[in-house]
Amino acid sequence: MNRTILAFIRKELSQSLRDPRMRLVIFVLPMIQMTVFGLAISTDIRGIRLAAVHSPRDAAARQLADRFYASGWFVPAATNGEDPYRLIASGQADAVLVAPTGGLTKALGRGPAPLQLLVNATNATKARSIESYAAAVVAQATAPSRRPGEESPPGIELDVRVLYNPAMESSLFMVPGVMGLILCLVTIILTSMSLAKEKELGTFETILAAPLRTWEILLGKTIPYFFLGLADAVLILAAAVVIFSVPIQGPLWMLALATVVFVITTVGVGTLVSTISANQQQAMLGSFLFLFPAVLMSGLMFPIENMPPAIMWVAQFNPLKYFVTLMRDIMLKGGNGRVFAYNLSVLVLMAVAVGATSYRRFHQRLN
Repeated sequence: MNRTILAFIRKELSQSLRDPRMRLVIFVLPMIQMTVFGLAISTDIRGIRLAAVHSPRDAAARQLADRFYASGWFVPAATNGEDPYRLIASGQADAVLVAPTGGLTKALGRGPAPLQLLVNATNATKARSIESYAAAVVAQATAPSRRPGEESPPGIELDVRVLYNPAMESSLFMVPGVMGLILCLVTIILTSMSLAKEKELGTFETILAAPLRTWEILLGKTIPYFFLGLADAVLILAAAVVIFSVPIQGPLWMLALATVVFVITTVGVGTLVSTISANQQQAMLGSFLFLFPAVLMSGLMFPIENMPPAIMWVAQFNPLKYFVTLMRDIMLKGGNGRVFAYNLSVLVLMAVAVGATSYRRFHQRLN
């Protein structure tokens, strides 16, 4: 390798790693973020306070309520003989299960029995989850009640099979996306602030006075952060597997290639931000101006398909979107060839475009 570039790499790595606080930012904070985000960002709703209103002698209603509590989604809420609507209004219960008049046991003896579920829908997302969970519990409770040889009532029997995440654990969905988020934070911010720091301290002029070519300076300033980004990727992946038990169904070479191309892209974005910034403060703000929309339009937390058409169009230029898709496909589904080829090709084009734009702007600044 070119001696000039090697000298730059040694200088950048030494400058970044000799400070204990910087080592903390590069290696320890990503692990903490991975753990916190993986545990805190969850779409699962548990601990739903459910009150069951029925007669003490109603065995069927009591057994059904026990099934609700045994599911792990619901916890008992004290009724104290209060009106079901008051339980919801006072916030004592998130949902109330109301047995039919005369009892559920007697109603089942006559045929299909009506069962009322009152749900607090002030939080619409939580209400939809409660409705879905309740339907699953009731379906499971009534399925074995049919006698052998008895014909099922007319209608459609729905056979639901959950693929790739049978337990529907949100961590398996969130963690691959969080990996891309953390890599963005580390590579873009560190790269942009490194070049901005040279300008702020006045050492950039010294670099300009040296007999160095533009590509040597650019590679020397960016390659160290490329390697630091890859090191963080390995740490984050290990945390995903060890702490959250996220499987890696696809081949490792797909995972490695996608990560390398993505880190090259984000380092290029950080370099581009630095060419626009005059100091570290501007570089930090510029990085976050890119990161916040990138996270929101990546599909990490909100489905892109639910966004307005104009936002969906803008999201097509977001590298994090393609990396999140790649990580979820490789780790959870085994790596579909068509999905891998398309998303990786877009990332490669973005890396080339961002790299070329950064080089041109950097060259103009040198001149």
